[in-house]
Amino acid sequence: MNVYWLEQTVDQVPSGIDWLGPTEILHLETLRFPKRRMDWTLGRWTAKCALAIVHDLPFSSDRLSKIEIRVSSSGAPEAFIADRGSDFSLSISHRSGVAMCALACKPIRLGCDLEVIEARSDGFLEDYFTLEEQLLVADFPLADRARLVALLWSAKESALKALQLGLRADTRSLRVDPQITEAAGAWSPLHVRFNDLDSFGGWWREENGLLRTLVADIRHSVLPSPLHVGSNQSAAQRCSYDNTSRQDAM
Repeated sequence: MNVYWLEQTVDQVPSGIDWLGPTEILHLETLRFPKRRMDWTLGRWTAKCALAIVHDLPFSSDRLSKIEIRVSSSGAPEAFIADRGSDFSLSISHRSGVAMCALACKPIRLGCDLEVIEARSDGFLEDYFTLEEQLLVADFPLADRARLVALLWSAKESALKALQLGLRADTRSLRVDPQITEAAGAWSPLHVRFNDLDSFGGWWREENGLLRTLVADIRHSVLPSPLHVGSNQSAAQRCSYDNTSRQDAM
């Protein structure tokens, strides 16, 4: 099964709100602060664009408004197309005017995260990282530590989204094992284990000062597939095929 991803920037979000659904408009009206409204609409726009691509839907406002990203009981985003649940799991992240959406066929669990590469205090590492992760950072070249810390933290955030736990869980219950590379802009593998019970494969990449991570509870060597606005990359039929195959195999 493929994992898909799309990024959009704040300047790509339409100025109007007619592409939002009724429940989304109601939620937007509760957001008081301009930055919060901007980040939320950027995330929703990115997710709707990704869902429109994989469902092969037009990008007109009336059709996009039929796609709604609602909040599930766990707090995780859930996609609906014309009030019917989508075949895709999704995760959304936004940072510094950029949003990312990751998609995979249900019942795959996945999470994505964007982080700025910046210095973190020793107290941050002690509070949120395992002892093994702290030692890994301490042994890393000083000039590259900020990137490694951002990678470890982002992978934890992605895994907690996939688990639908968020920061309600102790981040030290997750152990991140990344493959460190120097190839900027390319995906590199990582692995996250949660309390020796759950395991996620994943990827990370750095570009333009932002670090991205994406994890999913599938094991394969295929890199995440990028989505492109304006292209035809319908994957909904593939979801139906994969889920039928799973049922036939049970």
